Amino acid sequence: MANLKSLAKDTAIYGMSSIIGRFLNYLLVPLYTAKISAASGGYGVITNIYAYTALLLVILTYGMETTFFRYANKTDQNPQKVYSTVLSMVGLSSLLFIAMVFVFLQPICGFMGYSAHPSYVWVMAVTVAIDAFQCIPFAYLRYKKRPIKFAAFKLLFIALNIVLNLVYYLVLGGHEVGYAFYINLVCTGTITFCFWRELKEGFFAGGKLLDMPLAKKMLSYSWPILILGIAGILNQTAGYILFPYVYKGNDAHAQLGIFGAASKIAMIMSMITQAFRYAYDPFIFAEKKKDDASARRAYSSAMTYYVLFTLFIFLAVVSYMDVLKLLIRPAYYPGLSVVPWIMAGQLMFGVYFNLSLWYKVTDRTYWGGILSVLGCALTVLIIIVLAPRYGFMACAWASVIANGGVMLVSYFLGQRYYPVDYELKKLGGYVLLTTLCYALEWGIGRVLEGFPLLQMALNTVVLVAFALVILRNEVPRETLYQLRNKLRGVLRR
Repeated sequence: MANLKSLAKDTAIYGMSSIIGRFLNYLLVPLYTAKISAASGGYGVITNIYAYTALLLVILTYGMETTFFRYANKTDQNPQKVYSTVLSMVGLSSLLFIAMVFVFLQPICGFMGYSAHPSYVWVMAVTVAIDAFQCIPFAYLRYKKRPIKFAAFKLLFIALNIVLNLVYYLVLGGHEVGYAFYINLVCTGTITFCFWRELKEGFFAGGKLLDMPLAKKMLSYSWPILILGIAGILNQTAGYILFPYVYKGNDAHAQLGIFGAASKIAMIMSMITQAFRYAYDPFIFAEKKKDDASARRAYSSAMTYYVLFTLFIFLAVVSYMDVLKLLIRPAYYPGLSVVPWIMAGQLMFGVYFNLSLWYKVTDRTYWGGILSVLGCALTVLIIIVLAPRYGFMACAWASVIANGGVMLVSYFLGQRYYPVDYELKKLGGYVLLTTLCYALEWGIGRVLEGFPLLQMALNTVVLVAFALVILRNEVPRETLYQLRNKLRGVLRR
């Protein structure tokens, strides 16, 4: 229980940095959509470029974050040597990537459709290479249990990014799409200097910077994670990358911009999942060192709490869609229909990540690669077949179908190789309850169309009732009594 509390605390800290940061970044969405018209497709360019960036970040880290945690927690390894070796490997590969991009810049720009704007490509390449290198010091902070410092650096980046965007687009009245990328490069480079202490510990702590025998072992462990990561990120970004190639209309970037802006509302689910992932990798390997039976109970409890919290988040977002949609301009409202689908897909991806512990703790990481390739292939197939006819909705449907499919396959394989007694009956009941609440709110929206305040009031009643059911069933009665007494004391004051 103590370790679950530690997991919850670290997730909360990582989550606050992620949620606050993403929320502040949301402030850039109305800024971009106000300064860049939907018809011009400018926001579609931003969406497309950042989708490539997300994919490249996974490639350039090639599973070394998880590998670092695995080897740093091995009793026969020196954690400092592991850190120095991983830092050196990712640093060298990032430099090589930058060099290759500049050598082949024109062909790359032509393939991506940005021959007229090569700066978009090279700025993106340099930024993502620095980002990949930074992932290792960030992982080191997680290993050292320094979530406050981790969160501070993340928030510093966000604050600097927002300030510079506001200065250019609002104060100076700029409207060029490329400046969003230039600003990102400046902010990313600035944060690198904040890691001087962690870089000093990695590069100048003495001993070999790159232990080749250790590096070979880690690469044999990490390559399936790389495949897993590529396929996993493609499950999330394939729509943003492939859409301009498969959509038949002349307004592909305009439609992509609408899809990208609307899907930002659903990104709170990916924030929760990302925060959980930051805390979960160190958690599962630390638990594995202890009693196996208690570790499996802890894994089951972690799954339950994750699903309950994300179901509540799903219902909260759809309950207040009329408020959240104000983050984007009305011209982008046609894309709001994707929000529930994207959130459901992200929730399933989070469950899949939670289930992935079975192949990590048993060193069967190749299964992660197989499952992710399966999900990726399904995602790409659905987009290629359906996007020409149904537009960006096909991308949202692909998220649910692909993530749901690999989630189920991973569960059954996990029960074979490393069985965990998950509370399936309970979780199934809560999923059904969430579905009923969502259907009720949808019906309220149809009946009370044109009365948004009354609609949100009734949605609030549904949401509160859902939360009370969870609290009554999942929180110990003694804790509820303590909370009630504290609340009464506050009210009496």
